Amino acid sequence: MFDIDTDSRLNQYKDMEIIKRLLRYAKPYWKSLLLTLVIMLVAVGLALLEPWIIGKTVDIIAGESIDYRVLMTYLIVFALAIAFSALFTYIQTMLLQKTGQTIIYNIRREIFTHLERQDIDYFNKVPTGKLVTRVTNDTNTLNEMYTSVIVTVFRNLFMLVGILGAMFILNTRLTLMVLIVVPFIIFFSFMFRIFSRKAYRTVRTNMSRLNGFLAEHLSGMKIVQIFNKEDEKFNRFNEQNTRLKKSFMRELLVFAVYRPTMYLLFMAATIIIFYYGGLSVLEGVITIGTLIAFYNYLGRFFEPIQQLAEQFNIVQSAFASSERIFAILDSHPTVLDDPDAVELEDIKGEIEFKNVWFRYIEDEWVLRDVSFKVNAKESVAFVGATGAGKTTILGLLTRNYDIQKGQILLDGIDIKNIKMSSLRSFIGQMLQDVFMFSGTVSSNIKLREETITDEEVIDACKYVNAHRFIEKLPNGYEERVRERGNNFSAGQRQLISFARTLVHKPRIMILDEATSNIDTETEQLIQESLKKMMNIGTMLIVAHRLSTIQHVDQIIVLQLGEILEKGSHQELLQKKGHYYDLYRLQYKDQPNE
Repeated sequence: MFDIDTDSRLNQYKDMEIIKRLLRYAKPYWKSLLLTLVIMLVAVGLALLEPWIIGKTVDIIAGESIDYRVLMTYLIVFALAIAFSALFTYIQTMLLQKTGQTIIYNIRREIFTHLERQDIDYFNKVPTGKLVTRVTNDTNTLNEMYTSVIVTVFRNLFMLVGILGAMFILNTRLTLMVLIVVPFIIFFSFMFRIFSRKAYRTVRTNMSRLNGFLAEHLSGMKIVQIFNKEDEKFNRFNEQNTRLKKSFMRELLVFAVYRPTMYLLFMAATIIIFYYGGLSVLEGVITIGTLIAFYNYLGRFFEPIQQLAEQFNIVQSAFASSERIFAILDSHPTVLDDPDAVELEDIKGEIEFKNVWFRYIEDEWVLRDVSFKVNAKESVAFVGATGAGKTTILGLLTRNYDIQKGQILLDGIDIKNIKMSSLRSFIGQMLQDVFMFSGTVSSNIKLREETITDEEVIDACKYVNAHRFIEKLPNGYEERVRERGNNFSAGQRQLISFARTLVHKPRIMILDEATSNIDTETEQLIQESLKKMMNIGTMLIVAHRLSTIQHVDQIIVLQLGEILEKGSHQELLQKKGHYYDLYRLQYKDQPNE
């Protein structure tokens, strides 16, 4: 199975490419970000003022005579600096959070919109759980990038530059002594970046795999329990969970080594300051207040460095998430509209397959030179063994896939020359596995189409015999639908899908084994509905129960991707060919059903 975590493209994303793409999302909000930076600069300036005021205050207190007026002035300025610094930090945080949430909102919308346009084949290959992780977890990781990293990195850089400037002003010699530790800071930070990037990438990969495993097995828990596979599946989950835990521990180990290393360098710089600074105080070169101010600046010098280490955490996590998000956004559908594709206003419903060849996998042909024609408002059924290509024909008509050879014509127009949205708007599909969304019965029939009235919904349900059971529900058409519609029987879901199709007024209707696993009573209702629906437009049916298709205009018998026979039910029985054998087998088995 294709796995977006092992996609080779992940290793092709360079740091600068990721940064540029992330900044592109922030570009429309540059004014808000610029305002945030200005406010941040003011806050940084006020923060840099505080150690200087503390040093001056200490010098006044340590002096031979205390000037209370000057002392109060410094204390008032100190209090105002703290108050305004807090105020500007609040404003900066609110602006940044609002902007960041807007950017993340846009990214989520772009990912979902992109996924909506992907081929069906893409969703067959990529586990749903991993896609959910991309849209939720990975975008949340990016949120920290925008709300915390971008401006905070600038703040810390400004803080470092400002502190170094203040330290040089206070004492150049002491500042040069402190800078001895800077090469070590750069070296260990560079090594941390290399190891943390690898650790974060492993964590995101293992988390994605675990989410994919959970999504698949929680959905299929009924099968797990029926076949008593709980222990086996638990062991597999435990393996995935253990792998994730170990990757988290490796990630923590990298950070656990880096943080104390920075602390040791800070203590080394502190020893240097107090040794040489103490000597300078004793020699009368600097005052005790200057030494205290210098120590405060040193603490604030290492504070942004420690924060940058934490920012590395977020940056590496954001980069790892970005790679996976970009892997989705850079995966383009293979089934695309032709540049000259047309929008159809209406169709008659005439369908023709001309020498169609199709394969999912190289050299494994599913359809071989298939040709047939369906006139407008005719009903045609496809029968044959599993793997004969019946369902494939229906999928090709809606362009879930594109054929390799031949042509598929709709009213004489090659469907590749018709916009997919236009093509699919005229086709209604009723599948064996009816999917129902959370909401109500009514919303599942309308599919949020505002132009469909409640009266039209009720009329459609009456037409397909669904109204009988819906009106008996406690809340009627407003009855809540549980996950995947599991509070309705298979037959009820199928009748609702009939109504859903009918209310959208299709010109072509596709019925793919819609009567499989349906009880006899419901099948009779479906049979009656089908007879009515055959008068509405062109109908293509795939059914294993031959009783469902006896009244269609034409039956096409397929075997291994080739057409064996064509004709009406009676014509094929008279030929006594493959269809005749299928019918005899099924007729013999009917009493046992």
